[in-house]
Amino acid sequence: MPPFTVLHVCMGNICRSPMAERLLALAVRERLARRGVDPADADALLHSHSAGTGGWHAGEEMNPPAARQLAARGGDVAGFAARKLRSDLIDAADLVLTATADQQEYVVALRPDSASRTFVLGEFGRLLAAVDAAGLPPADATGDAVYARGVALVAAVHAAREGAAPLHTDDLDDPWGRGDQCFSRVADEIEETVHPLAAALLP
Repeated sequence: MPPFTVLHVCMGNICRSPMAERLLALAVRERLARRGVDPADADALLHSHSAGTGGWHAGEEMNPPAARQLAARGGDVAGFAARKLRSDLIDAADLVLTATADQQEYVVALRPDSASRTFVLGEFGRLLAAVDAAGLPPADATGDAVYARGVALVAAVHAAREGAAPLHTDDLDDPWGRGDQCFSRVADEIEETVHPLAAALLP
């Protein structure tokens, strides 16, 4: 059921997954604007949110260097509060993107039936490039169309995985406690997946 829901997962939910959550939402708004559609409609088409495998930072704002990266790229940092991953969040997600392979394993251990829709973020971006978009349902800026296209896209990327494990290079480095340069590199790597994902949903 619409909206197409993407859950981003990292460890503490204050650095990598908040950046991924908000950068994907920004990318969808930008795709809508290119189509001449009000970007405010984005929330009805795609729900991008996040959680952490640990609850140490629950209720906290995102880490300041992460917030700076988002703001510099045009993203919205308002209203964010870290939270611990729960099973019901996984159950409700059409796509789960984790920062690392360890976190992917954590998600699948918690909810084994999520395996076909849970990927390391870099893994998803790498496999997405091999998917033939011509085989997806028609694209349109409506909730039903984005949902149908998103679900089909996840199935196609899972098929492209062919049971192979993620590569070590698919992981996002943990920038916690490191400088703005590291956060910038991680944000760049996130965009390398979320931009093609938004473009596939709303070409």
